[in-house]
Amino acid sequence: MEQAMNDGGWRGSYDGWLEAAYDSLLESGVDSVKILPLAKRLNLSRTSFYWFFKDREELLSGLIAKWREKNTGNIVKQTEAYAETLAEAMLNVFDCWLNSDLFDSKFEFAVRSWALQSLDVQAEVKQADQARVEAISRMFMRFGYGEEAADVRARTTYLVQIGYISMQSTEDLEIRMKRIPEYIEIYTGKVPQQKELDRFFARHGYTHEQAGKKPAR
Repeated sequence: MEQAMNDGGWRGSYDGWLEAAYDSLLESGVDSVKILPLAKRLNLSRTSFYWFFKDREELLSGLIAKWREKNTGNIVKQTEAYAETLAEAMLNVFDCWLNSDLFDSKFEFAVRSWALQSLDVQAEVKQADQARVEAISRMFMRFGYGEEAADVRARTTYLVQIGYISMQSTEDLEIRMKRIPEYIEIYTGKVPQQKELDRFFARHGYTHEQAGKKPAR
């Protein structure tokens, strides 16, 4: 994180201003992402902002780029990750729903709420949805599904998760993990192997005792 300093002290950094804007967006929506409140949050002068951004619109564009790179970028990467079976490939995608380092659901909700106020952001969200569905669809086709079937299964997989986010639905981790095998079978038409589930549970710190060792059929 590169920081800048003038005779009057620290101006902060590009990442620092962007992170403050991100926090403000998640807390109070896009209308709260304004230069003076952000400067106060960072304990910096208002003029420091212009060292890194031309104007507020450039800052907002930075937020969209951050969202696009993290949420869309990581979904696409997870669909392309190594997997020996379709069930394992889908579990790779499910990592996004359980690991905020891969997919930030609060950021997703905030950007989708923002899209209700902005046609430009609405277009960004539409483009992201298309890219994500297409990536999941390609994953299905890689494992033998035809284009139409892959598209329907991809939409089912993706739109259910977006529904969770849009409704701000939460589940206890244990309940969600116990549902994973059924989700995988419904979405892929394939029964996950126990070793695949074990690896997935381990990635998310979920133990065999918690899982109850429900055998995959």
